[in-house]
Amino acid sequence: MRFMPRLAKRTGAGGDGAARVKPAWQYESALTIDSRAAQGVSFAIHRISFGRRMELSRRVRELSRKAEFLAAGTEIDEKLEANILAQEIDAMYLEWGLISVTGLTIDGETATSERLLDKGPEELVREIVTAIRGQCGLSEEERKN
Repeated sequence: MRFMPRLAKRTGAGGDGAARVKPAWQYESALTIDSRAAQGVSFAIHRISFGRRMELSRRVRELSRKAEFLAAGTEIDEKLEANILAQEIDAMYLEWGLISVTGLTIDGETATSERLLDKGPEELVREIVTAIRGQCGLSEEERKN
């Protein structure tokens, strides 16, 4: 009966007779994306992890429930409030998931999530939020199907 070794797997002897250890799996917790909305701009976002998913779920849970309830209403005020809550959720995703933006300054200052929300190009903000949501699960198109 063969016993599996408890230490790192060895891939065989090298030229000097020493055993080689198989390299460890490399995982990057961030993802860098070149923007399609803003030429020359790239942004880094967090990849989803178990702990980060729990954190985000806690932060978004109440706003999501309230937005869904209001969106189902028939009054224009309810629809407007639901739209505002949906935008607040998007802002929460951006603040939670954006690490950095390169290739963009806003009024001469480094682009941050706060500056993007306050003064940045809306199409870039939407692209970043879509990328963050994509890391968290299904895209809007996938949810419709």
